[in-house]
Amino acid sequence: MVAAGSPAALAGVAVGDEVQAIDGQVPRDIIEWRFLVDEADPVLDLVRGGLERTVQVTKRAGEPLGVEVQSALFDQVRTCDNHCEFCFIYQLPPGLRKSLYLKDDDYRLSFLYGNFTTLTRFTEADLERVVTERLSPLNVSIHATDPEVRTEMLRNRRGATSLRWLRALLDNGIEVHGQVVVCPGINDGAVLDDTLAGVLDRFPDLASLCVVPLGISRYNTEPRMRPHTRAEAVAVVDCVEDWQEVYQRVLGRRLVFVGDEYYLLADRPFPDAEVYEGFSMHEDGVGMARTLEMELFGEKDDATGPQDGFFAWVDTSGSVDAEYEPYRGARATPDQLLHVRPSRGAPVGILTGSYGARVLEPLVARLGRDDVRVVPVDNQFFGGTTGVTGLLVGEDLARTLASEPEGHRYLLPDVCLSNGRFLDGTAPEDLPRPVEVIPTDGHALRDALGVDRRTLERA
Repeated sequence: MVAAGSPAALAGVAVGDEVQAIDGQVPRDIIEWRFLVDEADPVLDLVRGGLERTVQVTKRAGEPLGVEVQSALFDQVRTCDNHCEFCFIYQLPPGLRKSLYLKDDDYRLSFLYGNFTTLTRFTEADLERVVTERLSPLNVSIHATDPEVRTEMLRNRRGATSLRWLRALLDNGIEVHGQVVVCPGINDGAVLDDTLAGVLDRFPDLASLCVVPLGISRYNTEPRMRPHTRAEAVAVVDCVEDWQEVYQRVLGRRLVFVGDEYYLLADRPFPDAEVYEGFSMHEDGVGMARTLEMELFGEKDDATGPQDGFFAWVDTSGSVDAEYEPYRGARATPDQLLHVRPSRGAPVGILTGSYGARVLEPLVARLGRDDVRVVPVDNQFFGGTTGVTGLLVGEDLARTLASEPEGHRYLLPDVCLSNGRFLDGTAPEDLPRPVEVIPTDGHALRDALGVDRRTLERA
């Protein structure tokens, strides 16, 4: 896209031009692109219709160029060479979009879009660039601090040594958020305890650490991968909360947090908002339920931003090598959404996954609205333990809506959609009932329900 009236447009840059270099330098990705085009009067080497041309753009330093590039990475995505048993990519059904099967382990996508990297493909040159260009924050998958356990989990011998890069990043002042995906019988129990002790010993300057359960689909072929029992979920929550107290005493902050799913699995109430210390891991499922409650009941002024579907970062319309472009949940434009309201006063059904239903039902009950109900959608497409709303697909939504009454309003969180489509390739307009696609936050839900201040005060 070339913005009308922008310096690029005035210089003659057009949609479809291929930028070969900027001031003689070939950018590898959008990060370098931004540095180069931030300079005054950049010279662009272009290819248009097979012909080379050079364009001098007149602009001030820091003034926007007025160009949106097609892809975030101009070279190839650094793919993942781990073979983790718990990887959800291995648990996908056949026949989905090619981009959904791409595993990345690229620190650039961690910086740009919040992806997690294991650092097993990280190099000295990568460290130099991250430190020099201050590519911060980054997200790192830790899983275990014991070298043998981490190697076993990643199925990669570099898993034993790659956390040295985490220490190097922290030593150079890079903000890093960590993650532990817990697999029952492998890195829970004593191993999880050892991991949290290892974090305190080796990585106490992590910005935060989230502990989340593995996901299991019905396509899982790894015999060791199984769902948590309630007792195992309780043990994980207890372990993390014990270590929160230790970290609080030693570091002055809790540092580690449990994903919301664990509290649901353990049948435990969610912690109070202050426990989350600013909700730094919100997008990784930590504190989302409490945030939704605060937004819905007017206790939080600013929405936390759009949420992304599980595979939002790998959605692309072209070659995954040449045109990889993550979609990060930007607000859809009105022509991408289907806003059909049978009647503003019609009964309302809130579509959500099984986990979302357990969060929403008590909140809706507090509103005291007989005309509002939660409509849980069983995820048969992925099956297994899949209960998050972001993995709902059109097939399951259509089956559920077909048995729901006509003429009602049905609210659908936009977290289900990536580029206007569900993971199974269907779209909202394919559903048997009209739906209203709304942003996935409590403010949007409150507005869609027309909740007034007096209702909030009573709730």
